[in-house]
Amino acid sequence: MRITTRGRYALRASLALAELEKNGSPVSINTLSEQEGISSVFLEQIFFKLRKAGIVSSTRGPGGGFCLARPLQEITVKQIMNAAEENLDLTFCDNHLKDCQRTAECMAHQVWLDVTSLVDDYFEGMTLAAIAGNRTEI
Repeated sequence: MRITTRGRYALRASLALAELEKNGSPVSINTLSEQEGISSVFLEQIFFKLRKAGIVSSTRGPGGGFCLARPLQEITVKQIMNAAEENLDLTFCDNHLKDCQRTAECMAHQVWLDVTSLVDDYFEGMTLAAIAGNRTEI
């Protein structure tokens, strides 16, 4: 498993959005870009994916921007990674089981499947609210 820059930035930007949006006021890409030091063009691509997944919503026009579409406790790291199209599988062969001729005899295969399942469960149980903890500004 390798989390790409897109996945890392998707999580960072989601947490920054949670921190910056006050009373549902939209946050612009430029504000998030400056806050996080991430290219605004790259953030637009990420937020397109997050919006498509229902994690953020957008408002057009002056004063527009992005807001989280759901409460922090309902948004998981797994959902963000999925939206960013991150592959959290630990083995290359998991994506190509139909092509693998060794699956039946590979003793290690089940180990990787089990660990992948643990990672999925961990990220599915981790919400933005849990990451934010007791921070009052979020």
